[in-house]
Amino acid sequence: MNTVRFGKTELMVSKIAFGALPIQRLEKQQAAELVRQSLDLGVNFIDTANGYTDSEEKIGLALKGIPRESVVLATKSLAKDKKTFLEHIDLSLKRLGVDYIDIYQIHHISSQKGYDAAFGEGGAYEGLMEAIKAGKVRFSGFSSHSIPMAIRVMREWKFASLQLPFNFVEDEAAREAIPLARELDMGFIAMKPFGGGPLGNANLVIKYLMQFEGVVPDPGIEKLSEIQEIIGIVNSREKFSAADAQMVAEIKARVGNAWCRRCDYCLPCPQKIGIGILMHLESMFTRMPYQRVVDMAGRHIQAAKTCTECRVCVQRCPYDLDIPELLKEKLTLWDQYVVENA
Repeated sequence: MNTVRFGKTELMVSKIAFGALPIQRLEKQQAAELVRQSLDLGVNFIDTANGYTDSEEKIGLALKGIPRESVVLATKSLAKDKKTFLEHIDLSLKRLGVDYIDIYQIHHISSQKGYDAAFGEGGAYEGLMEAIKAGKVRFSGFSSHSIPMAIRVMREWKFASLQLPFNFVEDEAAREAIPLARELDMGFIAMKPFGGGPLGNANLVIKYLMQFEGVVPDPGIEKLSEIQEIIGIVNSREKFSAADAQMVAEIKARVGNAWCRRCDYCLPCPQKIGIGILMHLESMFTRMPYQRVVDMAGRHIQAAKTCTECRVCVQRCPYDLDIPELLKEKLTLWDQYVVENA
């Protein structure tokens, strides 16, 4: 697979990254073999997170005996305070079995509260700069689910890379964030290229994203056949066509009015419902182990059962989603999921 320059890092990375969230669901040896097979196919960029249970450990197992310089590792931490963030960096190094991490990201800077914590005194940003000076991390990065917040961070702070949701439905990043990343010479990782699962047509998904120079998608990979298919599409160099654009328009028209962009403008909910988490239950079902889903979403499911349909969230939502009705659908899906997996 051809490589591309990843912004000011000057790292040459494969056009597709290996998104390592789904390997949480695999046995250790099975996951390690999948990672090694993907590396053999030419994928040299792996993206994971400290919070993806044992994902880092499985990657570390896969990398044993492989030259460190042949792989670009990106991981991240949700911690916003310096102390915990630095602890997570050390833990990532230990789990991955490496002396340095190429790109370490402050994960999910999507709200004013998160921004203030990460960039205030004693925040994660201080820790990240300290880790870079110590040689534990080579380059700084951050992720966000809010385009306006991401643009603010890009303009106000020095980062080498960013990661945002970007696919042919969640395409807001193309309007300002991607052009700004090019202007600032930042590497850009396209988070959730398949929308967390719902956009299942790999041919459409990958050809759409390959139009954007310098954008590196990181699809979550659980099977060898998935990465083989994606690599085949990339290597075919087939262009995104007018017919493809028509299919995308039809899909967007069908799902656009029920697609949560994770901006969290609907919050806070008077009933303390984690709306953003519940809007993406299907993605969690297909990518995470059962107990991890329960730990992350269980309490929000219970809160959703207390929804009073006050519709404050609907008034706030910039995409006019009928959130109370969508929550009812999610509760039904949850009940089915528990029956099938408990």
